[in-house]
Amino acid sequence: MTEAKKPEILAPAGDPYSFMAAVAAGADAVYCGLKHFSARMLARNFSTSELAALAEVARARNVRTYVAINTLLKPDEADKAGRLIARLTEDVGPDALIVQDLGVAAVARQAGYKGELHLSTLANVSSPTGLSTLAQFSICRVVLPRELSVDEMREMAEAAPEGLSLEAFIHGALCYNVSGRCYWSSYLGGKSGLRGRCVQPCRRIYDHRGQKGRYFSCQDLSLDVLTKALLTIPKITAWKIEGRKKGPHYVYHTVAAYKLLRDAADDPTAKKMAVGFLEQALGRPGTNYNFLPQRPKNPIDTKERTGSGLPAGKLSRGIKFGQWNLSTRVALMPGDLLRVGFEDEPGHRIVKVTRTVPKGGRLTLTFENETRPESGIPVFLIDRRDPALMAKIGPLESAVAKVTPREAKPSEFVARLPKPAKPARIEPLSLSVWRHPDVRKENGPFGVWVSTNRAHNLPLGRAATVWWWLPPVIWPDEESEFVSLIAAIVSRGGKRFVLGAPWQTALFPKDAKGVDFWAGPFCNIANPLALGELARAGFYGAFVSPELSGEDLVNLPRVSPLPLGIVHKGAWPLGLSRVLSGEVKTCLPVVSPKDESLWAVKYDRTYWLYANWEIDLYKYRDALTRAGYVVFADLREPLPKELPRRERTSHFNWDVGLL
Repeated sequence: MTEAKKPEILAPAGDPYSFMAAVAAGADAVYCGLKHFSARMLARNFSTSELAALAEVARARNVRTYVAINTLLKPDEADKAGRLIARLTEDVGPDALIVQDLGVAAVARQAGYKGELHLSTLANVSSPTGLSTLAQFSICRVVLPRELSVDEMREMAEAAPEGLSLEAFIHGALCYNVSGRCYWSSYLGGKSGLRGRCVQPCRRIYDHRGQKGRYFSCQDLSLDVLTKALLTIPKITAWKIEGRKKGPHYVYHTVAAYKLLRDAADDPTAKKMAVGFLEQALGRPGTNYNFLPQRPKNPIDTKERTGSGLPAGKLSRGIKFGQWNLSTRVALMPGDLLRVGFEDEPGHRIVKVTRTVPKGGRLTLTFENETRPESGIPVFLIDRRDPALMAKIGPLESAVAKVTPREAKPSEFVARLPKPAKPARIEPLSLSVWRHPDVRKENGPFGVWVSTNRAHNLPLGRAATVWWWLPPVIWPDEESEFVSLIAAIVSRGGKRFVLGAPWQTALFPKDAKGVDFWAGPFCNIANPLALGELARAGFYGAFVSPELSGEDLVNLPRVSPLPLGIVHKGAWPLGLSRVLSGEVKTCLPVVSPKDESLWAVKYDRTYWLYANWEIDLYKYRDALTRAGYVVFADLREPLPKELPRRERTSHFNWDVGLL
């Protein structure tokens, strides 16, 4: 009997030293981003020439290189993305590209890339049936959502068709909202997580029922010894460590730990050593989250710190003005990086240690012209360059320096866009989308969210005229209920379905006829190439991402191969999550330091987080009609009676643009 192939340890790298630390620790593959189109734009990231040398050294040691080009692609960026991928293919030759936008997958093939395409967790393939749809997009691996339990991962693996493998996160930061379903940062001002520029509003302090707390700030995922269970799922071919913004110390210790846990899963000594490595990795406190279905853990613990790094002590005032003393809880080395304060609070700063300080010793810090920080502010050790690690990296650094740089050849790539659809000569449809419609007041077409918990209230008697909206996330434990409900709607004459993800086509009966699929706004469609891929997959139309700027929204219809709709009014969610802090009550206000009221409500198995002000692009409706939009959706979300409606409305990113 052939021994099952071990899953690869996939390490993050946001800079050259972290890349080399991953190789030194024994990673099987390293994933990283470039200066553009990376969902971690706040990391240092790489130029193609810099990455070419690192990848060559890694390849000589049988370490694969994956490049994340995993942002949402704006309407006019296909040529730029294609030129980047063409140069990347020529200079680096990555083993895989990690993508979330179907437009990027299409342009990569046009640009001559012939390696593997991995679908990012940002694309949100969250239930088993969707896996069967991915071959048509040339996808050979799917990165699973962090929210899944090991049993749900097993379900996904059993449903995965031949030729499709799965990748599971095992360690690193957790977002409060589901990846690819978070618009919080973007809604507050154009810095989108789908563009790699999230400002992490979930990490901030909020007020709820008179108590302040970090009600949305998650601990880090840390499966540690529980990863043994993943060894029994052969379709999970990669264990992924999050952390492209972390330093080489974190990368080395997490890779070393999980390599031990994979290779010596039954060895108590190896387990103990691995846990010790993880304790030194300088992350946040860890949780196994939903991994154990019989013992799920809420990753939000407002009594625990959620600042990254190892607590190194607290500041006390020094003798002189501007001086502060740190009595260290850990030994410090020259070159260590300390963060004073929490990274989600104003006034935090990074300090480099210049001398050795023993545990319990005193380090004096000087901040000129500062009346802050205050006494008692915490200090965290966030990275270190200890001599032992640098000695391991040294030979790799020398090898990289010996690589002869390739001459940069500019690419003249121009993307082949799909043929635009003929302009519609019809009166646009205004569509109100309801949770609980009053059918007596709706004379024409209207939209309804499909909900298994409220199936008895769905207007099946008018199934043929209703636009049926599927939720942006469907979990494995509710998929069969949605399959049954959708079959019932289709059997009653349901024709128009707005999908929360392109992969939801697999939820429909194979023999369903006369059904029109529209990609919903949560599919994050923003460019003609992605629209072309949807058209090829049989979609009838698409609601575009409302994250786009006004200029992009107006320009997109003229290059679209499909009829387009847009959410121009109503309640747009800040995000969707599988969890809610036990201290937060649904439908009650949670207030930010800027007096922005948020609230949570649960539909089926997912929490929706809303602001108390709505999106309103109504004044631009004439311009959007002239541009060619044929459906205007108004998302009618009932506002809880305890929540005051704020007078302000949002134009989303119409004016500020999408970075």
